Amino acid sequence: MTAPSTSLDELAAWMTREEGLQLEFKEAKAHYDFEELVRYCVALANEGGGRIVLGVTDRKPRRVVGTRVFQPPQRTEQGLFQRIGLKVTAEELGHPDGRVLVFHVPSRHRGVPVQYQGAFWMRSGEGLVPMSADELRRILAEAVLDSSAEWVAGASLTDLSPEAVEEFRRRWLRKSGNAELALMTPEQLLSDAELVVEGKVNVAALVLLGTRAALARLHLAHAEVVFEYRTNEGSIAAQLREEFREGFLRFSDRIWQLVEARNDRQTFRDGLFQYNVRTFDEGSVREAILNAVAHRDYRREGSVFVRLHPRQIEVVSPGGFPPGVTPENILDRQLPRNRRLAEALARCGLVERSGQGADRMFKEAIQASKPLPDFSASDDHQVSVVLRGEVENPAFLRYLERLGAEKLKSFTAHDLLVLDALRREEVVPDRVRGRLGRLVDAGAVERISRGRGARYILSRGLYSQIGERGTYTRRRGLDHRTNKELLARHLEDAGREGSPQGELAQVLPQLSRRQIWRLLDELRREGRIRMEGTRRVARWYGTAQ
Repeated sequence: MTAPSTSLDELAAWMTREEGLQLEFKEAKAHYDFEELVRYCVALANEGGGRIVLGVTDRKPRRVVGTRVFQPPQRTEQGLFQRIGLKVTAEELGHPDGRVLVFHVPSRHRGVPVQYQGAFWMRSGEGLVPMSADELRRILAEAVLDSSAEWVAGASLTDLSPEAVEEFRRRWLRKSGNAELALMTPEQLLSDAELVVEGKVNVAALVLLGTRAALARLHLAHAEVVFEYRTNEGSIAAQLREEFREGFLRFSDRIWQLVEARNDRQTFRDGLFQYNVRTFDEGSVREAILNAVAHRDYRREGSVFVRLHPRQIEVVSPGGFPPGVTPENILDRQLPRNRRLAEALARCGLVERSGQGADRMFKEAIQASKPLPDFSASDDHQVSVVLRGEVENPAFLRYLERLGAEKLKSFTAHDLLVLDALRREEVVPDRVRGRLGRLVDAGAVERISRGRGARYILSRGLYSQIGERGTYTRRRGLDHRTNKELLARHLEDAGREGSPQGELAQVLPQLSRRQIWRLLDELRREGRIRMEGTRRVARWYGTAQ
């Protein structure tokens, strides 16, 4: 046991704080389960370390009640070390109101979560729960070093293409506006970009600027991009195949040229106006390829593949998503696997440090009324994204055009996901429902009903502008007066048998039970229908019966 180092004043200050990442209070007057103590120590270690204070009530205003557990505490320290392998120290405080026992829990090691009895414990509210998969992946990711920053044995500046280095300079100068870059020697330029550190060339430099011969000699031949074109998805053999095994800046434009040469236009008419939409958007294709190059796992063999078909393009890169990133949260969470490489690409204006690549792919797809980027073929060994080029709903193109370029530019990818779900007549995903209010205020979306059962559709004014008022009426449902007449007509036809409310819900399935009740109540007050029985088991009749 360590010598006391916590003063009573410090204890008093702790007692005024909220329980959080560093503090846990337990009354533990006469008993406290050792196994629970172990689990709390594990949870605190996983959360960065902290203190467990026994002999103090956990609810405010806290007070010292004293504890008689774990005497002497040296054996408890030894038991904790045997259980979890961390040196937890115990400290006894002599308080006027009783003995206080403080366990000082160190943090886990970087990238190494602590487990006990088969679970990686963490705190949740007043209790303990096994660590979530996302949190576990986040901790494990801490131990993953940036492989793109590792220097390559035997590599030198002569392994970098002079043309690629000058292209890097030109792009960085254009992006930054820093005229001093034009005066730097190649060595100084690459050193400032951290592609060469103390004369040593790293993986990022070779991926961006390396010569073909250097990549082969230095065992980085797998850092290549393979382009394939097939006239249909079922073809086994590619009609065209090109392999790019050199610095990315040497061939990035060439890949787009190969796509553009086979990029047709889809034509749609709207009255006197004609729309031409390219099957593949340049920005989205470049982003998909850049993401594959920037985030692939260079410690794994395997190439990046760009597979083009007439109506879709698939980009596949080795290694799964970085820890914590999934197809579901890819718009909200960014974790660059190769930070040094990503930073170099950002310097020359090819990618955004803020991780907007996925946003751009989603926004471009929605604005062109195309299917959303598809990551469903991804797994632990590869990331696959499919961009489909067919325009699904030309009317939606006109709808977005009527919104106006400035307003559309202000919309985020999450806003556009809401619009896309509404145009498909799908439920708006929970993660973006919070955007509905903003879109209503912007005039893009209309709220049909309020409360828990609120419904939303694309706005009436925009449907009118694109000549689809009938579509608006169908999606909105019948108006209030028509709904009342339908209920009254049904009860007239039901005759003496009448109808329970459950049957009336079949007449207006788009309405909630409460909305139907309100219509029935209006009809009853107008004297057109009557109710027999209590509300739960009521039966409704037309007054003519």
